[in-house]
Parts: sequence; C-alpha cells; structure tokens
Amino acid sequence: MACVTLSNVMTAESIFQLDVLAIAAHPDDVELSVGGTLIKLAAMGYRTGILDLTRGEAGTRGTPEIRQQEANRAAEILGLAVRENLDLGDSHIWVNEESRVKLVRALRRLRPRVIFTQHADDPHPDHAHTAQLVREAMHISGLTKYDAEAGLERWRPNCIAHFLFPRTVAPTFIVDISAENERKWEAIRAHASQFFNPASNELQSRVSTPAFLNEIEARDRYFGALIGAERGEAFFIREALNVVDPVALLTQRMNLYS
Repeated sequence: MACVTLSNVMTAESIFQLDVLAIAAHPDDVELSVGGTLIKLAAMGYRTGILDLTRGEAGTRGTPEIRQQEANRAAEILGLAVRENLDLGDSHIWVNEESRVKLVRALRRLRPRVIFTQHADDPHPDHAHTAQLVREAMHISGLTKYDAEAGLERWRPNCIAHFLFPRTVAPTFIVDISAENERKWEAIRAHASQFFNPASNELQSRVSTPAFLNEIEARDRYFGALIGAERGEAFFIREALNVVDPVALLTQRMNLYS
C-alpha cells in the first residue's frame, strides 16, 4: 500500500476512511508498542495508519531525515494505508490551540473509527501530552463550528485505546500477536538509528542499549502469557465496553491463572 508522509495538505483529495489510526509522539513509538496489532489488522482487511506527532529531532541518535526514511520503511512492513507527521516539535508537544487545530484537521481528513494512543500516566512528557491532546482533539473534532473555516466535515472516532501504560494499570484487552511477531520486529529494526549498534559512535541512550529491546520482548511475552499466547500487545480503555456477543468474547483463549 502507498504511504503518505509528512502531509499537511488538507484537501478533499487527501480524505481517507481509516479503520484504525495509531497516534504517538515519536517515530518508532507505535512499532514498539502496537506494531503487531497493526500488522494483524491490516491482514484482516482493515485500513490502518500512523500519525507521528514529531520527527524525533531531539533524540540522542539519528537525524530527522534518517528517521523519516526509517519510518517510511517501517510503514511498508506494517502494511499501512497512510503514515503522516504533524511535526509538532520533539520535546515540545503541548496541549494548546495550535496543536489541537492541527490534530483535529488530521482526524477530519483521516476519519479513523478507532484510535490507539499513549497513556496520560506515561513518565515521558511528550507521551503524556500526546494522550491528553488526542482525547481533547477527538471530542472537538466532532463539533461542527470548531475550525469551520478549514472546510473539513466534522468527525469523531468511536473509541480510544491506550498503550504503554504503567504497571499499576490492568489491561482492558490483549491482542495475540504471536503470528505477527517476526514482522513486528522487522518494523522495529527498520528504525536502526535508534537501537543497539556496537559500531555506532553516537552517544548511548536508554533505547540504544541491548537491554531495552530485551525489555520489549519480555513485555510482549508477559502480555501473551496472560492470554495463553506466546506474545501479546495490551490496551487500556477508560470507557465501559458495549459487548454485543459476550459468549464470543468470553470463549476466546485466555489464561485462567493469570
């Protein structure tokens, strides 16, 4: 599928109808946390996309240009219909009117039914602000008179599912990504500038140590174990779920001892 990158053109020609849009602060945030789920959904026929809020320019390693190339490669691996970047400024994501307008316009163009995004209790300020910004933009994007001069029809997604939440938060649901694990790691490794490379002369960061990727694998194994699967990705939803078929839901594979 073709991927749109760094698109800021708000025209009728650029209107999408996405099923799922993952929104995160930095390129590679989504791949690390929900890459397997996006691969799975795309294979099921859903139109998926990623909206990166910054170019990762404040990161210890890499450049915005290198990181854009890496994001493009990862988008192909994930099978995305679209990947865009709002360029709000790494380490400068704020919940202000300028950011809200930019995100509302993106939501009205991309028109996702479901949003995956970060959690408000994340210790990284960009991640926490992303969660708050997404929640506010989701509401006001459904208001007809808000930013009406842009000429974009109102749109409000159905639900927000949060990822990368604190250990004190119990997941609402977990997606079995055992079959998608290999491709998930291919997408993660597409962001080669960020992760362990013994030949690199750049400064080391937390994410560039071998231990960091081991943590990611251990997390996926842990969440997988909670549902009796090899690997899983977990999500938290604040709202009560409206379940049409509880039997179908409750007869899915699970681990009664988790």
